Amino acid sequence: MKIEQRSVDFIPEDERYGKPSSLFNIWFAGNMHVTTLVTGALVVTFGLNLFWSVLALILGNCLGAIFMALHSAQGPKLGIPQMIQSRAQFGVYGAAIPIVIVILMYLGFFASSNVLGSEVLSSTLSISPNVSVILFSIVAFFIALFGYDLIHKMQKYLTWIFIIVFAIVTVIVFRMPLPAGSWSMSGFNPAAFMLSVSVVATWQLTYAPYVADYSRYLPINTSTSKSFWYTYCGSVIGTFWMMLLGVILTIAVPHYLDHASSNLAHLFGTFALIMFVIIFLGQISIDVYNLYGAFMSSTTAIQPFFNLKVTPKVRLILLLCITVIGTLLAIWGRHSFLAFFSNFILFLTYFLIPWTTINLVDFYLLRRGHYNTQDVFDGNGQYGKINWITTVAYIVSILAEIPFINTSFYMGPIAHALNGADLAWIIGLIIPGVLYYFPMKRQIRINTSNMQNKGI
Repeated sequence: MKIEQRSVDFIPEDERYGKPSSLFNIWFAGNMHVTTLVTGALVVTFGLNLFWSVLALILGNCLGAIFMALHSAQGPKLGIPQMIQSRAQFGVYGAAIPIVIVILMYLGFFASSNVLGSEVLSSTLSISPNVSVILFSIVAFFIALFGYDLIHKMQKYLTWIFIIVFAIVTVIVFRMPLPAGSWSMSGFNPAAFMLSVSVVATWQLTYAPYVADYSRYLPINTSTSKSFWYTYCGSVIGTFWMMLLGVILTIAVPHYLDHASSNLAHLFGTFALIMFVIIFLGQISIDVYNLYGAFMSSTTAIQPFFNLKVTPKVRLILLLCITVIGTLLAIWGRHSFLAFFSNFILFLTYFLIPWTTINLVDFYLLRRGHYNTQDVFDGNGQYGKINWITTVAYIVSILAEIPFINTSFYMGPIAHALNGADLAWIIGLIIPGVLYYFPMKRQIRINTSNMQNKGI
């Protein structure tokens, strides 16, 4: 198997292959890991019982996945990675603004997933946690180095493995005794419920910068609806399944989250080693995504400033640097993982959701999927170096979220008035769409008129 050659380049039609059904495997297997389980468990720590936790998981996943799955059609249509497509909205240089946020997201998720994966290696092989972190990173590095084709093949087989193993896990977990009143509808806490929905929806929304990366090799005539539904169903089913297990285990097992990976493996008793292997594979699968995405986003940010040509050697060097940085973050944050992770994914909401809205409004409502992919790579092309309409809409939208946010280090006045309910993600879905759509629609009309007058 060869190292992927295209990296961030446009994929010509004669190099396209595959079926949209493969997207189900990508997003199902990509969510069947302990990091997803821990994220679901957070809603219990917010104070919800089992009934309200399950409802929050359903609402958050079903709502958040709509937006991430809408990005899926962009891959076959444009044949370029997700974040390079952002140049059509932000400008070739201006796209570096959201890309920097996305790179930080990839590194943060890589570090947090690495921590959970290294727990498995440390417990199984009886080696130090730091050595486990390094070994885990090495495996993820080599898979990400080979890229798209290997990732798709890996997730195809892992999907069936995960379905079989976690079906057994589910039977075991559902037989556990639960505290009285776990399924009661009483004791509803609106603030905790809204915060939980926000965290779960954010989990889905933070996949938005990944999505087109794994559909960009599909044939250009791939059905938009099939791309959407295979992505949506794979992500919702895989995420809800793991989050539900996390909720039940946290309620049923005292201090479960102190050692989430090892506690999950020990459910298999004398067969715990099998579960350790499955957990390791799950963490590897998502961390490969994070390395792969961080590499392409970093390349996208650097390329227009230095006219970078991504050869296999350059790919190896960049990916190695990213892996080293992520590994150091994992070692540094290992002792305060849960608190760090909870705050981190909430913080990402305020920066990523406005980007998602702008990107989707542009693709589906303004340009309707019609882009000049050559100009996406040219700062002197029609998309320009910096699009100030987009930049202002993006920044203003983030500022508009501030009164609504609820984090460990700051609570906005409106969130405080609502007893901690976090509605910033809803603001982030509405405001940027309005601020971007109308002035950009006018600008596109002017640009089109000018081109027609020049006979272009």
